[in-house]
Amino acid sequence: MELISDLTQLRQQRTRWKGTLGLVPTMGALHEGHLSLVRQSVRENDHTLVSIFVNPTQFGPNEDFEKYPRNLEKDQSLLADLGVDFVFAPDTRSIYPAGDTFITFQLSKLDEVLCARSRPGHMNGVLQIVSILFNLIQPSRAYFGLKDYQQQLILQTLVRELHFPLTVVPCPIVRDPDGLAMSSRNAYLSPKEREQALALSQTLAQIKLRRTIWESVDEILEFGRAQLQPFPLIELDYLEVLGGKDLQPVSSLYPAQHPVTFVAAWLGKTRLIDNMPIWEYPG
Repeated sequence: MELISDLTQLRQQRTRWKGTLGLVPTMGALHEGHLSLVRQSVRENDHTLVSIFVNPTQFGPNEDFEKYPRNLEKDQSLLADLGVDFVFAPDTRSIYPAGDTFITFQLSKLDEVLCARSRPGHMNGVLQIVSILFNLIQPSRAYFGLKDYQQQLILQTLVRELHFPLTVVPCPIVRDPDGLAMSSRNAYLSPKEREQALALSQTLAQIKLRRTIWESVDEILEFGRAQLQPFPLIELDYLEVLGGKDLQPVSSLYPAQHPVTFVAAWLGKTRLIDNMPIWEYPG
């Protein structure tokens, strides 16, 4: 496994790679969720590159950019035996040589809901860095987890509308044995916060379990809020049921609408997100 930090070196290496190349973009602080993406890429491609870059443009002014966990040596050790060919870990000046960014993305509808609404500018930052990585690395496939469902849907739209010659591969959410969706930010949680955070995934699971009895979205949301109410450390950001294909309100809860329940909440200074389809994700 080779570490690349220089853009010139990356371009030189790219001309030598033959066959398919899988890209797993990350911000480091790797956990089993990231590693599951890596394993899938290794299975499906001739080569796999993992990028590690904490992207400043997707953090808001009061978010956790400065304290976001960074440990490149540990991340490399986790990747060493998985069949990864290259780790790309550039510095900020290499990715954004002008300091500021001047090209921004304007989305339609997909940035008016969920995390895009709650974190203004976040999705623009994601699109900036992913577009840069796609241009630099020119992967055959890029792997993203379904925990960030809105993100991967927006990236599929980016690839389709800007004609990037690659496939975005959505990958299943990986959960701890107790059901909590894996996230680098879980490390911020105190023991009590983590205990109460389990109510998020448990509520989603209960909504899915009762899927044949719901008569309306309002009924689901009323149930979900009631399930979370006994947990005082959970400050709900949003709880919504939207269509899995377009993130728009659903007119029914039938499988054809692909309804998905989305939740985001603060526990202390840590923001967690999760989602679960009421039936199945869109194929």
